[in-house]
Amino acid sequence: MHDERRRIEERVERVHTQRIKPAIYAATVPLTVEAWQAPGEPVPFEEAAAAPYEPFATGTPWGPPWGTTWFRMHGQVPADWTGRRVEAVIDLGFVGDWPGSQAEALVHLPDGTPLKAVNPLNQYVPIAHPAAGGEEIRYLVEAASNPDILANNFAGPTLMGDVLTAGDRPLYTFLRADLAVLDEQVWHLDLDLQVLRELMVHLGEHEPCRHEIMHALDRAMDTVDLDDVSGSAAAVREVLAPVLAKPAHASAHTVSGVGHAHIDSAWLWPIRETKRKTSRTFSNVTSLADEYDDFIFACSQAQQYEWVRDNYPHVWARIQESVKKGQWAPVGGMWVEADGNLPGGEAMARQFIHGKRFFIEHFGIETKGVWLPDSFGYTAAYPQLAKLAGNEWFLTQKISWNQTNKFPHHTFWWEGIDGTRIFTHFPPVDTYNARFSGEEMDRAVRNYSEKGGGTRSLAPFGWGDGGGGPTREIMERARRLADLEGSPKVVVEHPDEFFAKAREEYPDAPVWNGELYLELHRATYTSQARTKQGNRRSEHRLREAELWATTAALHAPGYAYPYEKLDRLWKTVLLHQFHDILPGSSIAWVHREAEAEYVRVARELEELTAEAVAALGGGTARVFNTSPYDRAEVVRTAEGAPVYVEVPASGSAPLTAAAQAPAPVTVTGRVLDNGLVRVELAEDGTLSSVRDLRADREVLAGQGNLLRLHTDLPNYWDAWDIDKHYKNRFTDLLDAESVTVVEEDPLVGAIRVERAFGRGSRITQTITLRAGSPRIDIETDIDWHEAEKILKAAFPVDIRAPHSSAEIQFGHIQRPTHTNTSWEAARFEVAGHRWVHIGEPGYGVAVINDSTYGHDVSRTVREDGGTTTTVRLSLVRAPRIPDPEADQGRHRFTYALLPGASIADAVAEGYALNLPLRVADAAGAPEPVVSVEGEGVTAEAVKLADDGSGDVVVRLYESRGGRARGVLRTGFPLAGAQATDLLERPLEDVQLTGEAAVPVALRPFQVLTLRLRRG
Repeated sequence: MHDERRRIEERVERVHTQRIKPAIYAATVPLTVEAWQAPGEPVPFEEAAAAPYEPFATGTPWGPPWGTTWFRMHGQVPADWTGRRVEAVIDLGFVGDWPGSQAEALVHLPDGTPLKAVNPLNQYVPIAHPAAGGEEIRYLVEAASNPDILANNFAGPTLMGDVLTAGDRPLYTFLRADLAVLDEQVWHLDLDLQVLRELMVHLGEHEPCRHEIMHALDRAMDTVDLDDVSGSAAAVREVLAPVLAKPAHASAHTVSGVGHAHIDSAWLWPIRETKRKTSRTFSNVTSLADEYDDFIFACSQAQQYEWVRDNYPHVWARIQESVKKGQWAPVGGMWVEADGNLPGGEAMARQFIHGKRFFIEHFGIETKGVWLPDSFGYTAAYPQLAKLAGNEWFLTQKISWNQTNKFPHHTFWWEGIDGTRIFTHFPPVDTYNARFSGEEMDRAVRNYSEKGGGTRSLAPFGWGDGGGGPTREIMERARRLADLEGSPKVVVEHPDEFFAKAREEYPDAPVWNGELYLELHRATYTSQARTKQGNRRSEHRLREAELWATTAALHAPGYAYPYEKLDRLWKTVLLHQFHDILPGSSIAWVHREAEAEYVRVARELEELTAEAVAALGGGTARVFNTSPYDRAEVVRTAEGAPVYVEVPASGSAPLTAAAQAPAPVTVTGRVLDNGLVRVELAEDGTLSSVRDLRADREVLAGQGNLLRLHTDLPNYWDAWDIDKHYKNRFTDLLDAESVTVVEEDPLVGAIRVERAFGRGSRITQTITLRAGSPRIDIETDIDWHEAEKILKAAFPVDIRAPHSSAEIQFGHIQRPTHTNTSWEAARFEVAGHRWVHIGEPGYGVAVINDSTYGHDVSRTVREDGGTTTTVRLSLVRAPRIPDPEADQGRHRFTYALLPGASIADAVAEGYALNLPLRVADAAGAPEPVVSVEGEGVTAEAVKLADDGSGDVVVRLYESRGGRARGVLRTGFPLAGAQATDLLERPLEDVQLTGEAAVPVALRPFQVLTLRLRRG
């Protein structure tokens, strides 16, 4: 047989695209359109319905950036369309086919009921099937003119990312608003051709099936009447029916499809637009569920459900009905799909608590899995926290984006830092926006790493990122691929069903231990520093407010614990941990609002904490310690005078000098000395020497606190990425305008270094040494005006460290300092929380911080044979896309060097730096709510139980990486104790000791939640 592939394939393509697709709608009549441009922000339906509308013609420009235009449309179904399938078709002037970052609209009935959304690949609104001639059609359409921030693939900066800078020029040209007859035979023929053509081209040339499909398509084209596509469509489909009916191979891979619409809670649009996106997408999903009984949709993010519940009651009611019918599957059990690295441990626990509880309360459903398809890497604390929240499985696909190494598994057991394992799956289709295309199905099978062990994978299908969701065309593809020769078998099912089947067939799946590090998007540990600082501050202020509110509730008569306020503030912080807000990868508008929200949260939490402390009674000045560790350190009075005090963990003490005074601080020239460490500054303001007087050793192996300004232009994704080549170009900031002693007191010595550099940037650093502490604080104030740069602070330490230890949620993770393999070399920028520790047997050093996350650790051998291990903190970046003014302006933060530090010291000082001692007037000295005895047993949260019972809830963890035993004592009469899950549901009773204390035994990094019943 002659090879006629080219002729046939080109013939099919032309007839399909130029003849068949245009015939899908058999007849059209235009709707009459009027328009009203809403001034400013979106308005309620009632206001729009009463607004003055003006005639509006097709072809008219409309929509300023971030604007809202309401269209009033009306028309009548022609009499000769009776009995046919009639739809409205609306084209707002869509750009491309991605529904995320462009014009979108929600169609309402005149009474305000939302019907369905329209977007580039979902332009229809069903009217009647069959239609009645003469039926009146009236709609009010809320259209959002959101700018296309992704235009030209982020080729350059844009001012469109903020309503304050975007201007008012119309972005779109209105193209179409019609009533149309859907020719169902032609529509189905179009889908038949799509499926077969795509399957054909992705089959091997040696596959008989490919050639059978090709010749069937050739015969089908012979059957098409080019002058009457509609009249011949049924006959053409009959020609294709035999190849569409051939069953899949017995060993064919199974793709479990579940509808999905990834909606970023903010990204290239602000939060206010996400609220509207949820209503549009969820309207489409519930509409599709009415049309397809076999459709199942998985949806995460309790926050988005709450927005719909509060703002779109009609849509909320339809969601509830779809859940009852089993077509809508709440998944994920988190408040939002949060960043996987940066939220603190307690915040990550609260993501699960608030998310799971929402789904239980509103749907009676306890979600079983963690659904995080798009976060930028995943902490090794996840398996334990997920299991403690009642989860059985974990899903993501983001690791498929790795820049260097291909992850070896798709289905596996993921083991966390404490040893907990959770069954995990990465869809080999490598997307959460699947459409069941031939290319995707081919990739899912070819890519699947578990062949011979497992036979199935998951494919979340539907348009996403900016919402959109599944379409009827995708559902039709799934039906055709259910059992088709040459293709994997597609079944639409609940994710829980997929995971149950996958685990049953593959119980001995391989194990991956430790973090799921994404070899990409490493700059998200640093970009938008003020957003990250706001998160860190908020997490610690919430801890503080809860602790002192609990103390007041136990000891101050008449004080009411602020349940509702704390709940609301927690949810605000959790929302802003979404994986494009906290990482710093959103438009300017998002981060402008985030910074304002953090200011509001800080103000409210300060008020709550002050109220709680005041409730304990006025009187003499006292010092309050929110840290879980005893403190002996310098604090300042209201007048600014330093005082060395001793304060118990989670307790308070009078603002009076400790009985035993520490050795004084001396300041001699550029040298600070407190008898524990001696710090010497060079003329250029760097640390020329840090000597640990206790160990009699020099800590540094080079210039300490060396500020290095690197050129930082990644290959793509500016706010997200830092590529390895950034290290090749840099400028060391060695020109100090001044090095000045600014405080010389027996308790505090401080030297200030001022520098100017770059494009008008300035940095002022105050190096402070306090009596009684080896910690060297570097208080930093930057006025930043650079572009495409990153600033790092380096500490080269005379230590041969085989690995670094970085704090993560409820523990720490060790990472090699060598680059033996490509896996280690790819970790050239990593994330940590409050501290990074390096050490060799007998000695260690920690670098502490109060707001940064990104860092790198490297190791070199010097000419003298010694080893230098260098820790570098990433302080601030200057990406220009998607926010051209990212990080510009003022930054204030503190980091510190802690010589002679063990892991325990790093943990304690990490808390201390992030939880400053509080000075306030209080009459009494109530005992701490709880006190813990036992090395490594650390209290992360102290609060009242969420159910209002008055029980006290304490979350403990083992913080050093070893086994720990201890005793928890209470500052109130204790009647009983229970170990609970994260949602404070009982797991087992805990037997109290004879003295009414709680015995505690923890494995390394174990998290334990205790519920304490008051006597």
